[in-house]
Amino acid sequence: MRQLNRLNQYHRLWQPSLGATQQVTISELAARCFCSERHVRTLLRQAQEAGWLSWRAQSGRGKRGELTFHVAPESLRNAMMEEALKSGQQHNALELAQLAPEALRSLLHPFLGGQWQNDTPTLRIPYYRSLEPLQPGFLPGRAEQHLAGQVFSGLTRFNGNSSEPTGDLAHHWDVSADGMRWHFYIRSTLNWHNGDKIETAQLQRSLTALLTLPALRTLFQSVLCIETTHPQCLTFTLHQPDYWLPHRLATYCSRLAHPDHPAVGSGPFRLAAFEPDLVRLESHEQYHLSHPLLKAIEYWITPQLFDYSLGTSCRHPVQIAIGEADELESLRLVSSSTSLGFCYLTLKQSARLSEIQAKRLINIIHLSRLLHTLPLNEGLITPTQELLPGWTIPEWPDLSGVTLPEALTLVYHLPVELHTMASQLKTYLALQGCELTVIFHDAKTWDGCLELADADIMMGDRLIGEAPEYTLEQWLRCDALWPHVLSAPAYAHLQATLDAVQTQAEARDRHAGLQAIFNRLMESAVLTPLFNYQYQISAPPGVNGIRLNTRGWFDFTEAWLPAPKS
Repeated sequence: MRQLNRLNQYHRLWQPSLGATQQVTISELAARCFCSERHVRTLLRQAQEAGWLSWRAQSGRGKRGELTFHVAPESLRNAMMEEALKSGQQHNALELAQLAPEALRSLLHPFLGGQWQNDTPTLRIPYYRSLEPLQPGFLPGRAEQHLAGQVFSGLTRFNGNSSEPTGDLAHHWDVSADGMRWHFYIRSTLNWHNGDKIETAQLQRSLTALLTLPALRTLFQSVLCIETTHPQCLTFTLHQPDYWLPHRLATYCSRLAHPDHPAVGSGPFRLAAFEPDLVRLESHEQYHLSHPLLKAIEYWITPQLFDYSLGTSCRHPVQIAIGEADELESLRLVSSSTSLGFCYLTLKQSARLSEIQAKRLINIIHLSRLLHTLPLNEGLITPTQELLPGWTIPEWPDLSGVTLPEALTLVYHLPVELHTMASQLKTYLALQGCELTVIFHDAKTWDGCLELADADIMMGDRLIGEAPEYTLEQWLRCDALWPHVLSAPAYAHLQATLDAVQTQAEARDRHAGLQAIFNRLMESAVLTPLFNYQYQISAPPGVNGIRLNTRGWFDFTEAWLPAPKS
């Protein structure tokens, strides 16, 4: 980028005297800028024409000229960034921001948070890592899951914090008396982000393609076929009733992209840029539901801002904005909640680990106050005695006399808090005469984890979506964990029980059936929850309409910025 190169060269000229007037030769300036004397003369002429400095040369080779500076490099950088943003060149702005964390933090304050840019209300979110592509199907990161819900639409959707689905691309639906045929009636005025009209046949193609993915095939295993039975109707024919079907279609993994253009959706925001250092969303003017008030959302991928030495973490509490330098004291917590999602521990009972020994291990975790002594950031986690509200863990008698196995193997994946949990558990079990081998699977899911086959204990994270009971049903049905935790007969029995539960037309009956399944898993010491997270979002003054959702984010369609004062 030419601007960044010019700025860096100007900084090399400025640095030796920190802006004071210099008496210097052309050859010294050329050496300082790592270029030829001819090129440094060109740099001086361009900088003088821009009003950055004045150069008074002295005739004769080796003579010292006078170099006077009129503007500091930091001011130039700010002006260049603002100009790049005004002209829609976000990449250039981010390139200009390549600084050490402390300097970057100071520089970016005026540009992050809520801004009106060229009469466009824009929310800029600093983020600590690059985002993974929004592929069809399951996505490991909750940021990507949230984005998929903003960019793509489904036949159905969850509205706010309601656990029951409502219409999205489908205005409504009905089901036959035997639960075997579901008719979804498609809205008549729908448009893709590229402006094309959405045809029902395209939705049928996209859904059919989704069901070729192994994980989605498992999720929708009751579906026999999907047909366009009318220009505005999609019909699902099942080989067994599944009253979770509208829930399955409402989750992020079932959102639909254009069958020929996988990055094109029909949600409230379209992808305008998706790069390692910048993701930009722009509002979809032809969106079929309530239109967002924000016109643009930008993720600025700036991991430098989240350097631990600076005391800032974006691991779980989602920091969505940093205010202007004079607003930092008033940066406020606008929404917080205890997540329904939880970190969990599962135990595989075998010749190495009996059920009574598994119960002793769970007692150690919950009764020794081990969870309450984890040296983690204050307020980040809350130890829990419930899988979901009301789904309480069982109580067993004192099992301290039960001898633990001499050796066990623990496998765990992200989040990072489980590093601490694994270390604490290893230390505690060693005092009980049990050597714990700890293996870390560096991922957010169990996909591709070869060590699961030989593990006795597994720890991971279970994100709860908009419908808690349904999310847990999906977890049991689709996660790669369960075939390794349970024996083959037990796993087959679990799947058959899930099939029986899904045939219940009434939600309360499905919920009760699912709770009974998880109660049995907890009673038999196969599963126990560990802790919940405290989600929070902070924003500078003027960013309104932010309300935490179940994924620890907020609905971009609800956020708004007041108009700038004239």
